[in-house]
Amino acid sequence: MDREQDEKTIRKLVGDIVESYQREPDIIKIEETHRIDPEAVRLIIDDLRALIFAGYFDRRKLKSDSVEYYVGELMERLTYNLQKQIRHALCYGIDCNHCANSDHVEEDARQKTYDFLSTIPALRSLLATDVEAALEGDPAALSKDDVILSYPCIFAITVARLAHELYRLKVPLLPRMMTEHAHSITGIDINPGATIGHHFFMDHGTGIVVGETTVIGNYVKIYQGVTLGALSTRGGQVLSGVKRHPTIEDGVTIYAGASILGGNTVIGKDAVIGSNAFITTSVPAGTRVSIKNFELQFNQDENMGSVELEQGDFWFYTI
Repeated sequence: MDREQDEKTIRKLVGDIVESYQREPDIIKIEETHRIDPEAVRLIIDDLRALIFAGYFDRRKLKSDSVEYYVGELMERLTYNLQKQIRHALCYGIDCNHCANSDHVEEDARQKTYDFLSTIPALRSLLATDVEAALEGDPAALSKDDVILSYPCIFAITVARLAHELYRLKVPLLPRMMTEHAHSITGIDINPGATIGHHFFMDHGTGIVVGETTVIGNYVKIYQGVTLGALSTRGGQVLSGVKRHPTIEDGVTIYAGASILGGNTVIGKDAVIGSNAFITTSVPAGTRVSIKNFELQFNQDENMGSVELEQGDFWFYTI
């Protein structure tokens, strides 16, 4: 009796869910040939990392006399998988039957695949500066191997730089899927539209948010919990393409928990932004910004009384 009741309940639930598909067709994908495979995207990221940091993320031992074969094998697999997923991405928003028979879409996917892969040598040089910045910027770093194999900031910035190239090529969906995969692993949220200079270091990294139209210069260092965001997103799609996020010039350091918001906000060269600062206007070059002095009070037991410590003197820029 219980089994019959369970089957009846399940049939009703199935009917209700299928009926809801008809009411909300915008959030389902049924009978569509071109659909991006999230698992394939993750495998593409793995292959790209193996290509960039050769010998670090492959189970096989890489030898100097087999490097060309190794790279060739990776490139063959990447070319096939990337072109397939880029083709699917380009077909979003297009009538599926038209897309399936379109030589133009196929050729566009092919060209974007090769244009993207051609950026790998330059990206490797750029990422080498990020590894160097992490090693030089963190006394706890033991070596470049330590940084490459274990630092979440290197994983996040690697994926962000790769995704940015696809973003520049106007490939839909894929760049954001890539950076959100890195976000889910590292806690670092970098929109693929963000422009980031060389020698970029995110110390610890957890909770960092970098918005789409952010521009970051060279030799910038930021700590955990920093937000480079927009003042307001209530305008929704009306704000698409508008500069909504700040510009961070060369040599800036931003400490934990700081929020810097707004498309017109520029943090000048070599400025230092203290922890938990909330900034919505531009800061001149060389300025140190900190929260106003506060007092620390330590309460002890009755016999020992209490101790008050005042924070040291700093020069403050009023926001």
